[in-house]
Amino acid sequence: MKILIADDEAISLRLLQRTLEHAGYEVMTVKNGRLAANLLCAPDGPRLAMLDWVMPEMDGPAVCREVRNRRKQPYVHLVLLTSKNSRQNIIEGLESGADDYLTKPFDPRELKARLRTGLRILELEDSLVEAREDMRFKATHDHLTQLFNRGVMLDLLARELTRTSRQSGCTTVLLGDLDHFKAINDTYGHVAGDDVLREVARRLLASCRSYDVVGRYGGEEFLIILNDCEAAHALDRAEEIRLAIDASPIVTSQGTLPVTMSIGVFASRDWSHLPPEDVLREVDIALYAAKAAGRNCIRMAPLHSATNAQPVQP
Repeated sequence: MKILIADDEAISLRLLQRTLEHAGYEVMTVKNGRLAANLLCAPDGPRLAMLDWVMPEMDGPAVCREVRNRRKQPYVHLVLLTSKNSRQNIIEGLESGADDYLTKPFDPRELKARLRTGLRILELEDSLVEAREDMRFKATHDHLTQLFNRGVMLDLLARELTRTSRQSGCTTVLLGDLDHFKAINDTYGHVAGDDVLREVARRLLASCRSYDVVGRYGGEEFLIILNDCEAAHALDRAEEIRLAIDASPIVTSQGTLPVTMSIGVFASRDWSHLPPEDVLREVDIALYAAKAAGRNCIRMAPLHSATNAQPVQP
C-alpha cells in the first residue's frame, strides 16, 4: 500500500519513512503541506497519509480540509501527527477531516496498529463501492448479454432525440430481431439460445462505434442508437450490422448454428420531432416489413407498405 508522509522535520521524516518501509509500505515523502494536498488529491494519489500538524504553506488540518473538499472517491485515510495533545487540539484535528490522531513521540507498534485500522477501513470502503457498482450495473444491464437493458435504452433514446432536435442533427435507430430464434430454442434448447444471444451481442458491439449505444430490447430483439448518423448512411450502417450477424455461424454448446437478423431502420431527420414512443412504433413497423419481405434483410421507415404490414412470427 502506498502511503504519504508530510513532515518538514528531517529527523522525524526519516524515522517515519524507515519504520513504514520496514512494515512493507511504499512510502512517498514531502516537506510541504501544499505538495501533500496536491498529491493526495491526484486521481492516482496515495490513500493513506501521515500529516504533521505544522508545515510550510499549509498545516496538517488545512491539508485535511483540502483533501475532503477536492477528493471524494476513492476515500483517503488521514492521520495527523503532532506533539499537541490537548482535547481541543484533538477535536480541531478530527473536525478538519482527519481520521486519526497520533502524538509525538510515537510508539512504532501503535503507529503500525493505527495504520492497520486505516487499511481495514479502506478495504471496507472498497467493498461497499464495489457492491454499489455491482448493483448499479445489474440495474442498468441485461444479465445475459451484458448490454444495456430496455429501461436504460428508452431513457438514452429520449435524451438522444432531444439532443438531435436541439442541434438539428440526425439520429438513426435500428431495431433488430433474430430470425427463427424460437426454433433454435425449441430444437437445441435454451442453453444454445443463450449462447447465440451472447455472441450476437458481442458482434453488435464490435460493429458499432464507441459512441453508439447497443441494448437488449427484449427476448431476441436488440435496439441500436447510432448517434449523429445521417439517413443517407443509415442503410449502409444497418447492412454492415446485418452482415456481421450473418457472416459466420455461431458456435454454441449444441453445435454451430447459422443465425440471421432482420432490421428496421429509422432516421430522425426524416420525421418531425417524434416522441420516443412514436419512433419505436415506426421502427417496429419497419422491422415487421423486413420480416414480411423474407427476413435477413433491412427495411427503412417510412415505408408505404409498412403501414399495413401485419406482425409475422419470428
